[in-house]
Amino acid sequence: MISLHDLRYQCLWIDALDIPPGITSVIGKNGSGKTTLLRCCAGIAEPVTGTVLVDGQSPGKTEIGWVNEFPDRNILFSTVADEVASPLRFNRVPCAEHPGRVEEALESMHILPLRNRSIRELSGGEKILVALAAALVMRPKVLVLDEYDSHLDEARILGIERLIRDRDIPYVIRCTQQMETARRGDHLIFLESGRVRYQGTPDQVFTSLSGTAFCPITPGCGK
Repeated sequence: MISLHDLRYQCLWIDALDIPPGITSVIGKNGSGKTTLLRCCAGIAEPVTGTVLVDGQSPGKTEIGWVNEFPDRNILFSTVADEVASPLRFNRVPCAEHPGRVEEALESMHILPLRNRSIRELSGGEKILVALAAALVMRPKVLVLDEYDSHLDEARILGIERLIRDRDIPYVIRCTQQMETARRGDHLIFLESGRVRYQGTPDQVFTSLSGTAFCPITPGCGK
């Protein structure tokens, strides 16, 4: 369980929130705190007060994969292979393991032919796939996806969702503007002004939202 208690950070005000294993989608209007919540769960942001624990441990002691909506903000290396290998280097994985792990991660994203390409030559969608490969190369316990799907078509999104489920990653937390994507998750959190207004299964949350100003049927209304 990912547990948040008495959390105060920027707009977030969460007294208690438990995120169970599986794929959890986070939706809400602009400024509701979606990305801030993801950053806290990933250990990128330190709350002013309160705690975030992943199965009893801090995010800093947990293997976490992070994919930003804008991958250029996180890319460090000039070639695809070096970028995907970077988490292995930073975590001191033996060099002999790098080629096989990198090839596995690139093949899972169906981008192995890009391995020697310059990052600067890639499209926005290709950069997202490279960022996903880099996030998966360490076989994370928690995978955090910040609107990565905004750069990809529906077929590619569905393929990635199948891949993620096949890899049995214990926790996947994603924020999305696409309500159909949110519906395909196991759990759903609706944020409003930094607070958790609804949580539960997608059906439960969308039922609670029906008739409100936030319309879950309209594509893109969850940004």
